Amino acid sequence: HNPFEMYIRQLLPAMLFSAAIVQGQPSSGEFATHLTPELASRLAEFPLKCVDRPYPYKTGVSYADSTFIRPPSDYHPAFFGCFDWHSSVHGHWMLARLLRLFPDLPQASRIRDVFERHLTPAAIQRELDVFRDRENRGFERTYGWAWLLMLQRELDAWRDPAAARWAIALQPLSDTIVAYSVRYLDRLAYPIRTGEHNNLAFGLAFMHDYAVAARQEGLRKAIERAALRFYEKDRSCPLAWEPGGSDFLSPCLEEADLMRRILPVDRFNIWIRGFMPSLLQPGFHLEPGRVIDRTDGKLIHLDGLNFSRAWCLAPIGKALGSGHILSIAETLEFQFELLWSGDWSGRLANDYQRSTAVQVYLVLFVLLVQLILLNFFTAILIESYMALRHVIASTRFSQ
Repeated sequence: HNPFEMYIRQLLPAMLFSAAIVQGQPSSGEFATHLTPELASRLAEFPLKCVDRPYPYKTGVSYADSTFIRPPSDYHPAFFGCFDWHSSVHGHWMLARLLRLFPDLPQASRIRDVFERHLTPAAIQRELDVFRDRENRGFERTYGWAWLLMLQRELDAWRDPAAARWAIALQPLSDTIVAYSVRYLDRLAYPIRTGEHNNLAFGLAFMHDYAVAARQEGLRKAIERAALRFYEKDRSCPLAWEPGGSDFLSPCLEEADLMRRILPVDRFNIWIRGFMPSLLQPGFHLEPGRVIDRTDGKLIHLDGLNFSRAWCLAPIGKALGSGHILSIAETLEFQFELLWSGDWSGRLANDYQRSTAVQVYLVLFVLLVQLILLNFFTAILIESYMALRHVIASTRFSQ
């Protein structure tokens, strides 16, 4: 057990409960229906084990001189743990999310202590020094930027005096990222369609969620302009070419999930039929990504791909009124048992897998409830119709 493997065993970055559920800011009641306090407590332990652990660490900064040749915790005093910057950021997001939904978690005091120490004006100012450095203005673009804005969104939505203080402390960094994002999108000539961190559609989807919630109209309009410029004319996305060997995102589905946010429902229904015509075919099916070696930190990305496909398909299926919930169920069934297995939790956990499973599980549950209610009301309408026909027939017969 080398130190790196021992560390990775405890690494749990987070992934947003995104799609339609997060866009609507689900209430604690909705969320708690499926994510129990016990499971939330279990999940919280993972980021708590790494947010204050400085090594091993993978830096993403560029060195123009010796300014940043010092411990990462010196220039990243807020987000130095969990192996890299973006993992620390969404580890903090996960803790904020869980505690906001379950204020009485056993780890509540520990989580608050993390935020009290990490999200201070002084710490955020030193984080800003990195982003303002000429060689690092693209640091963590756009994956880490998107997660930082989602952390800001979570703190803004948390009705708690301490969270309000943390949100105020974080805001200058968020404002800087918003400004950088608008400028970047206006200068970007082509989309980035990879299946890993720098996938543009993934970052824009999260940023759009923040822009809508925070009423950041400049950012929202920049994202929507870019999305329409890059994606509106796309046709026949080659889903059969996916996945790549270390993908944790589906370029086709991430693009579709972004356009679901951008386009009105009627236009999205038309667009998706040209972009992914196979999606609405009765035999549509996605084979789960297959991982041969879960000790490899890149190959295990494919476990995360199965989750990210599911969270994209759920709201897309809902928007289309389609039965894609079956595909989500298959993906979830394939992955969920791995979540707590020794092979998974005893090895590698990539940038989002555990909390993404919770997200998908929640989306699946909500959609199932909606389908049950739809079937219930449909049955009532059919029964009412048949009763009305019987009354009309009886009236005609009596006449």
